[in-house]
Amino acid sequence: MKTFSTMVKTELKLSLRGMDMFIFALCMPVVLVIILGIIYGNRPAFDGAEYTFLEQSFGAVSTIAICAGGVMGLPLVISDYRNKKILKRFKVTPISPALILAVQVTIYMLYSVVSLILVYAVASLFFQFQFAGSLLQFLASYLLVMLSMFSLGMMVGGVSPDIKTASVIASVLYFPMLIFSGATLPYEVMPSALQKVADFMPLTQGIKLLKATSLGLPATDVLFSIIVIAFIAAICIGISIRFFKWE
Repeated sequence: MKTFSTMVKTELKLSLRGMDMFIFALCMPVVLVIILGIIYGNRPAFDGAEYTFLEQSFGAVSTIAICAGGVMGLPLVISDYRNKKILKRFKVTPISPALILAVQVTIYMLYSVVSLILVYAVASLFFQFQFAGSLLQFLASYLLVMLSMFSLGMMVGGVSPDIKTASVIASVLYFPMLIFSGATLPYEVMPSALQKVADFMPLTQGIKLLKATSLGLPATDVLFSIIVIAFIAAICIGISIRFFKWE
């Protein structure tokens, strides 16, 4: 346990020096909440809605850090460590290479949790945001979405032959999901044709789930999303375990 905590502290410092996750996982969601709060304030999401635009957007914005860490950060770190023979070297030490992966997952989980806390704090303190749903259901949904996105990133990083390939695949997955899944551009304002395309993205289903749990909507409304997210997590974890390349 002491080794694990020491490695988390060391790797977290290295990650913060790179500034990428600090900007995209911590700063970007907060800035987006501020922009949405200033533009829309406490206006209803649409005519006759019982909740505000910001309340509707909370679940979506909270996934930005998950997407940045799980889909972009995690596969690139894994591929980079393999490329630099770090995973191979740890095979001949008392520290398991799997511990390295656990440390990286923990770090990106920390980014996601801190981002969620910051988004909630800014929304509630400055824009009178009120959480309408069940906090426990939301947190359970958040963990499920995190598991799904992280397993996707683990699969990409684990099976990619080199860091260049991992970077291309991660970018192809990350940027469309960030823009078109509803994390930044609200799903509701998209044309119907674009919505149909976005529905194929796993993060879109995750955002639908988080929106439902944050607004207190019935779970039956997002049962399909829960099934899709759980299925993706199971498939990606299975592929990662079966085909993961240590060197």
